[in-house]
Amino acid sequence: MFLSIPKTEAVPTECSPPEALNANPVHCSNSLEDNKIPSLCTGSPGIPGAPGLHGSPGQPGRDGRDGRDAQPGEKGERGDRGEPGQPGVRGLPGDRGDPGEKGERGSPGECAVAPKSAFSAKLSESRTSPLAVGDAVRFDKIILNEQGDYNAETGRFTCRVPGVYYFAVHATVYRSSLQFDLIKNGHTVASYFQIFGNWSKPASLSGGTLLHLIPGDQVWVQMALSEYTGFYSSPKTDSTFTGFLVYSDWKNSAVFA
Repeated sequence: MFLSIPKTEAVPTECSPPEALNANPVHCSNSLEDNKIPSLCTGSPGIPGAPGLHGSPGQPGRDGRDGRDAQPGEKGERGDRGEPGQPGVRGLPGDRGDPGEKGERGSPGECAVAPKSAFSAKLSESRTSPLAVGDAVRFDKIILNEQGDYNAETGRFTCRVPGVYYFAVHATVYRSSLQFDLIKNGHTVASYFQIFGNWSKPASLSGGTLLHLIPGDQVWVQMALSEYTGFYSSPKTDSTFTGFLVYSDWKNSAVFA
């Protein structure tokens, strides 16, 4: 299909070249897009179009440069103390240390000798006169008293070493019957009696016992009855009082163990 345009007289314009005045009729064909006629001159700018749609996201940008070092911050508060850790494995024994300096010499100790206590005494002839009941018999002639535990003035033994003791009394009986007691701290622990029947020769009375004593205890011989006071002593016969320690109670001491 052809479109015929009437031929008109060309009017020169500033934008039309001379050869355009004798232009031949313009034929349109399918080569023209959208039925548009090519413009021979430049027109005024058109109205701005509507904004386009947003484009797709761009590629990530490159990492920026490191910033400059800032001033150190203030010291923070101290944190709570942590729980104790598990015990570590025991280490190997260390090397033996050097010998220490010799210490000062200690004070002398007690000698490892067992305690002793023993005595023996007898009546002198001047002590054979009748004795009152309740009186301690004073065996005034010392035979042995190395520790000084027996007092000849009072006739009493005083314990110094705790333990078990044996006491024995041997009496010569003459002119009268005899009865006496062995006393511990004022209490009778044993009694002895011997009758005298007007014999021409003296009789004898002996007795003994074991006693447990502690320091300060006292033991003595005491007259029991006023009519039985026949203790006798002469150059040929004696009346004696003897005592000695059998064993001590100081078992916890290194000295007397």
